[in-house]
Amino acid sequence: MKKKILFSAFIVLLLGISTYAYNASANHSWGVYHWARTANPLSLKLGDALTTSWDNYLSTTSSDWSLSNVLDTNIIPSNVNAKTCKPTPGQANICNSKYGRNGWLGIASIWANGAHITQGTVKMNDTYFNTPQYNTSAWKNLVMCQEVGHIFGLDHQDENFNNAPLGTCMDYSNDPVPNQHPNQHDYDMLETIYAHLDNTNTANQSLPNESFNSAEMTDEKDWGKEIKKASNGKTSLFEKDFGNGHRVFTFVYWAE
Repeated sequence: MKKKILFSAFIVLLLGISTYAYNASANHSWGVYHWARTANPLSLKLGDALTTSWDNYLSTTSSDWSLSNVLDTNIIPSNVNAKTCKPTPGQANICNSKYGRNGWLGIASIWANGAHITQGTVKMNDTYFNTPQYNTSAWKNLVMCQEVGHIFGLDHQDENFNNAPLGTCMDYSNDPVPNQHPNQHDYDMLETIYAHLDNTNTANQSLPNESFNSAEMTDEKDWGKEIKKASNGKTSLFEKDFGNGHRVFTFVYWAE
């Protein structure tokens, strides 16, 4: 009888460890931030301000994230200047340009009013993506997928570049090949983030023409204070606080 009790306790412990590992891996929102909406799935516009060489990567990213039960993304044309990539209320503008040797491959900036995301931008830095090291489909898919994923409220699943790849674009890794698309943990996390409904829809609203809503977020000096570092010591997330619950968060994917 004693052996049976010990064996049962061991099985319970194993199940507990397994459940913990799953939850730890899937728990990768970057706070309470989400797009407000009155029904699921959230329909979010991705404004295409990309050159044609990037269109296929945005199309792949849009299709991948739209596999979620709580999210549909729709690519629409955008006439914003790609160099500044100013935000548009109720959508995410996706841009590419030669932003210079500033150290980053891609950045995602997310505007939040309280807990609700109101607009976002993604910038892909061709200064690095035009080099042999990064001018590959794997790197472009990974960084595009990850930066757009941040716009929905997702954080990284792992921030240690030396760990084995997790098979998700929400993973910092030195090997982009296995990490070009979302994995099931990403879709599970989205369902958790968007489990409740709101009484308004921030993906379908205009915003007042204030400095907060048109803030420039291309240069590091504009990003505000660092609030999180990756294992390599580089800041992965910045926050600029405009007061009254208005904040802009900027996620950074640094070049090696």
